Amino acid sequence: MTQIAGHLLVECLVAQGATHAFGVPGESYLAVLDGFHAYRDSIRFIVNRQEGGAAFMAEAHGKLTGRPGVCFVTRGPGATNASIGVHTAFQDSTPLVLFVGDVASDQRDREAFQEVDFCSFFGPSTKGMAKRVERIDDPERMPEYIARAFATAMNGRPGPVVLVLPEDMLVKPAAARPLARVEAVQAWSDPGSLRTLREMLLAAQRPFVIAGGSGWTVQSAQALQRFAENWKLPVGNAFRFQDTFDNFHPQYAGDVGIGPSARLAARINDSDLILAIGPRLGEMTTGGYTLLQAPRTRQKLVHIHAGAEELNRVYQADLAINATMNAAARSLEVLSAPVSVPWEDWTAGCNADYLDNLLPQKLPGDIDMPAIIGLLQKHLPADAVVTNGAGNFAGWMHRFFKHHGLAKGHKTQLAPTSGAMGYGVPAGIGAAIVTGRLAFTIAGDGDFLMNGQELATAAMYGAKSIIVVLNNGMFGTIRMHQEREFPTHVSGTQLQNPDFAALARAYGLAGTRITRTEEFEPALIAALARKEGTLIEITLSPEVITSRTTLSGITEAALKRR
Repeated sequence: MTQIAGHLLVECLVAQGATHAFGVPGESYLAVLDGFHAYRDSIRFIVNRQEGGAAFMAEAHGKLTGRPGVCFVTRGPGATNASIGVHTAFQDSTPLVLFVGDVASDQRDREAFQEVDFCSFFGPSTKGMAKRVERIDDPERMPEYIARAFATAMNGRPGPVVLVLPEDMLVKPAAARPLARVEAVQAWSDPGSLRTLREMLLAAQRPFVIAGGSGWTVQSAQALQRFAENWKLPVGNAFRFQDTFDNFHPQYAGDVGIGPSARLAARINDSDLILAIGPRLGEMTTGGYTLLQAPRTRQKLVHIHAGAEELNRVYQADLAINATMNAAARSLEVLSAPVSVPWEDWTAGCNADYLDNLLPQKLPGDIDMPAIIGLLQKHLPADAVVTNGAGNFAGWMHRFFKHHGLAKGHKTQLAPTSGAMGYGVPAGIGAAIVTGRLAFTIAGDGDFLMNGQELATAAMYGAKSIIVVLNNGMFGTIRMHQEREFPTHVSGTQLQNPDFAALARAYGLAGTRITRTEEFEPALIAALARKEGTLIEITLSPEVITSRTTLSGITEAALKRR
């Protein structure tokens, strides 16, 4: 059967199991939009209001499902807007395929309207934004390119792939048929490495597991838990992968992320064996490469990762194992453990330190943020998808909210390890659209306005997302650093904000504002009962800059150092 290439492309996506595609329409890929109409019973095209929001929704889809999220944008401004989502997918190791409508083939290399050299812009490298960038010039090869894009996005260290679509190619006839659905290839730990790992464990006195990264499933998270239980190991979760290991488990040691508690940092420092299972050991998890010193750690290091190119790239491991998380965890859970280990008290102490960190410091103002998080813990359903963007506001959830996580059946955290502002709102809306589960987002005032227009998308598709906006009238994270480095010199960090609750109502959601802690619970209960989404604005004192200290406390400390 012959059809135009734009229709074949959509048929290929259906063959790869894609159920949703996110995007902003453009004249450069009208033939694909017509294909979505032709296959509307098999795949949904979700119309976004800005390409950055579309790319974030696709990235969230990739995190939730393990299959590539799909995003469509037009050339030039559309692609550059979407690049923030591509970079997030790269740093977060999330499978994603971005399709970019491009200028016609006979107009290339003339700086045609909105023309960009996408191979250079997204160029693949160890420091780039995409694993692969390709241009499809022959419509008969469409199935080959799409199958390869899905395979590349999922295999090894997952990540984004960019496919460029010349406008004239998409309207050409094609007789090719879609290729079969591709699956991620599993890399297994070799038996010799597993024996070495067992010997290293038996020689340890204070081991510590850091679990995280992408590629985890319910089954692999459960296998990880059985491994930890067999060997009585303390487990911390890597930065913004807090749903990898159950936070309620008596062996949970905490979030190895930005500014970990002093006790957790001391535990890692005092450990004699680090088992890093899944994370790439980036800057945030390693405390700027000082909590774990690069390139050689003070502790013995076992690094297990799905991407061979990631092993020994930053840290020279004592034992490097190239394995996907499903394979690694299943190998580890059958690693025979001794009857007793010398670190049982150490493991219990790690958990006790974590529980002590849940005890809040007294901070000023009429809003008690630990109490707010406690109410979220009490009322949100166990399978709620919790999202955030970037900013100090996220620290409240990172420190005080406890994820049951994957081992209990659901991925529950979507957060950008890339530190991209504006991620949380579209990620939550995309998650609600894809899964039908309740999405909860915490956002700062600056963070929200990066992609707040996607509330229109939530209203259009009936996505139930509850969004809490913490409004302190400033870019709080930057202000914190500013007070530390240039105390009392406020520049470029103050904000004049809209009425966020009224803005939500204008989009068709419910909106309310609270100024005192006791007002939050009834507002949350009402939001949970509504069919539509809700935005709850919380006015927060600028003094409450982090979960541990005040803005004036940071300023005073900086002035004393001078």
